[in-house]
Amino acid sequence: MPLALLALAIGAFGIGTTEFVIMGLLPEVAADFQVSIPTAGFLVTGYALGVVLGAPLMTVLGTRVTRKRMLMLLMGLFVVGNVVSAVAPVFGVMVAGRVIASLAHGAFFGIGSVVAADLVAPQKKAGAIAMMFTGLTIANVIGVPLGTYIGQSVGWRTTFFVVAALGVIGLLGVARLVPEQPRPEGVRLRHELAAFRNVQVLLAMAMTVLGFGGVFAAITYITPMMTEIAGYSASCVTWLLVLFGLGMVGGNLLGGKFADRHLMPMLYMSLGALAVVLALFTLTAHNKIAAAVTIVLIGGLGFATVPPLQKRVLDQAAGAPTLASAVNIGAFNLGNALSAWLGGLVIAAGLGYTAPNWVGAALAASALVLAVVSGALERRSKVARGRLVAQHSPEPLATPAPQR
Repeated sequence: MPLALLALAIGAFGIGTTEFVIMGLLPEVAADFQVSIPTAGFLVTGYALGVVLGAPLMTVLGTRVTRKRMLMLLMGLFVVGNVVSAVAPVFGVMVAGRVIASLAHGAFFGIGSVVAADLVAPQKKAGAIAMMFTGLTIANVIGVPLGTYIGQSVGWRTTFFVVAALGVIGLLGVARLVPEQPRPEGVRLRHELAAFRNVQVLLAMAMTVLGFGGVFAAITYITPMMTEIAGYSASCVTWLLVLFGLGMVGGNLLGGKFADRHLMPMLYMSLGALAVVLALFTLTAHNKIAAAVTIVLIGGLGFATVPPLQKRVLDQAAGAPTLASAVNIGAFNLGNALSAWLGGLVIAAGLGYTAPNWVGAALAASALVLAVVSGALERRSKVARGRLVAQHSPEPLATPAPQR
């Protein structure tokens, strides 16, 4: 794999850290700004919405510059956002800093996926995408716990300064290691938008929303589930999330490896297994060891879908993949927001802290149905093209009989 993927992975590590570390620092931030915990939760919601809106917006703005130049600009924007968060004098400025940083998120992963895929041979594209996303998964194993520890020990502002420094390293890495690729000629915004008329692109994005949403339906409420149902202490939740992150790392790498060989079968297997494991989590959540094992499996199976889904979008939007790739990153965050809302509804309805697992299982099963539909449509299209080619192929000339 090219060394340039390391630069992309470092940027992904910083982005992943800033996205999730705020969840462990909400009490400290709320106390500093003298707001309630629910109000501080806007720092999470605002970031997610910024990703959804910023992915297409920043990608469109970047259509007139090279992809390397845009990646550098995005990392610069990420650094600015985290510095604003670190020095924010009032809560509103803190929210603004989070939104500024989030604007870089979707476009960085979207454009980065295209760049990573272009750096390698066609049969290694999913693996290259997975290598970049490894930075995001490792952030959940190292960056988030370490950032939480720093924020609780030294102060949450220090955490955001550290994340900003990671962004600077990622910016320098992109500038130094990512090769300059000429801007594709003839590709304009209308070409990028045309990809959304492809039903396969839309199906892949719907799978992204539902499949990854299934993961976060359960993980969003992991703290009350593990403390109230499994019997873990609150201090153990951090280590359970580290296990979840380890599962993400393994699933991401396996998903990238096998998606390059058998993309659709990989999606069928991972989404089907994810639906089953989430359903079983309603039972295994009552036992500490079984719950810990299930959390690892959820992380692994959930992130095993990421490289194949991202590659699916790139393949189906061939010729103008940048905007579609970035919007698909926004779809992951849309799935997170949707599933967290649905999970909260079933808890509020009095169905218990394990009820979001059923929501997650239903979402993952729905994604599997869409995957089967997508695969069937693709097979039907190939058969139709084969028949069309056969109909328009010239008849072979008859071989004259040999003269005696």
